[in-house]
Amino acid sequence: MQLKEHISQVIAILGVGVTGISVAKFLQSRDLNFVFLDTCPQTSASTLEKVTKLFPNRDVFYGSFDDHFFRKIHTIIVSPGVPLDTPLLISAREHSVKIIGDVELFFKSVSSPILTITGANGKSTVTSLIGAMAEHAGIKVGVGGNIGTPMLDLVDKDFKLFVLELSSFQLELFQGTSEHICGFLNISPDHLDRHGDMENYLAAKQRIFLGAKQGVVNRDDPLTYPQVVNKCDLVTFGTDVPETTDFGVVLHDDVRWLALGKRRLMPVCDLSLKGSHNISNALAALALGACAGLPMESMLDTLRRFKGLPHRCEEIACIDNILYVDDSKATNIGAACAAIEGFSDLHKRNILLIAGGRAKNIDFSDLTKIASQSVKHCFLLGEIADELSSILAGVIPASRHSSIEACVAEASKLACAGDIVLLSPACASFDMFENYIDRGLHFKAAVNSLNASRRASR
Repeated sequence: MQLKEHISQVIAILGVGVTGISVAKFLQSRDLNFVFLDTCPQTSASTLEKVTKLFPNRDVFYGSFDDHFFRKIHTIIVSPGVPLDTPLLISAREHSVKIIGDVELFFKSVSSPILTITGANGKSTVTSLIGAMAEHAGIKVGVGGNIGTPMLDLVDKDFKLFVLELSSFQLELFQGTSEHICGFLNISPDHLDRHGDMENYLAAKQRIFLGAKQGVVNRDDPLTYPQVVNKCDLVTFGTDVPETTDFGVVLHDDVRWLALGKRRLMPVCDLSLKGSHNISNALAALALGACAGLPMESMLDTLRRFKGLPHRCEEIACIDNILYVDDSKATNIGAACAAIEGFSDLHKRNILLIAGGRAKNIDFSDLTKIASQSVKHCFLLGEIADELSSILAGVIPASRHSSIEACVAEASKLACAGDIVLLSPACASFDMFENYIDRGLHFKAAVNSLNASRRASR
């Protein structure tokens, strides 16, 4: 199918980041004419230099755009980081300019089955798990989207299955133009600075069901079920006993098993991924993989081997019987709560939590509730530190610090054998770091430095 049937030859790419460059490479490979638009005053000179070096014959337009400009542009491809209520896009709609995202281009450009995954938490882990399951089964699989590789970079690579993580930002423009298998893992407050409220955030996530032939939903989270009438078949997962065609947990001889209906698949204790939240992630991956026709034995063997993602509950070191865990990817309350629950000890407060950063207009009450049960001390960072200190006052001891290095040093002094020092910020990183990866690397370096100094002193 030729894209020229669907998109005018005059195309504008809004956003010059990773997605924008991916879109440009894709359009250039198909000899389609395009220009760049940039409305972000914070765009660095190095980024713009990279764009002009890669695409020397393409114009980059800045500032305001008049009627004459919109008469030339018929389609704007919007990067996920650009809010849809930006003035440029409002004007574009008034001029009947078509506005799409890279997801629509992708769906129109591939013929192999597509599996899409969204949720507030766990979607990167589940996406990676399914990719590993497919590889184990000998299937050439393309994994990307909101995780790692931009989805358009996967086109023309002869993949037999695509597994895409989709964020709420990507789903805002999703039209469901092709049949796919989708999974909606869970929902908790996130990105409310962009969406305004939970209703809008949920509505964006719910768009993943558009055009789906099969859907996987979470029995433990009713909001993951389709909220409008749709024709897709549903498979569910949850941590309770499942129905015949669904996935869940059963008890046999005092041992918990992952199960498909009454069929026991593997003991929960055999999962390589630890933490209660990863039981749900494993079940979701099994359900989605089964819908995609992946062999059960390949999936189960992957669950026994898969070690998880960097910066997602990643165990960095055990120093003096104190475990240091990097969960920098926990950029919202739900993710942080899941990590705390996963590592908590029912008999004592065993977690020293490093949290804070740039908040996204979210309510911290859930974090306060779980912290009161499991957290011994909270070390606070970033723009939200003062507010979080007030929220936690009287609940758990908390202190404010200027760096992750200081947090790690102080946590090591307060921790006892068997405790866990957990970086799970519940906030974005952009007030102090380039991204969550940069934040996690600072934590890892601080832990490794502490480990080296302890060894040297022995």
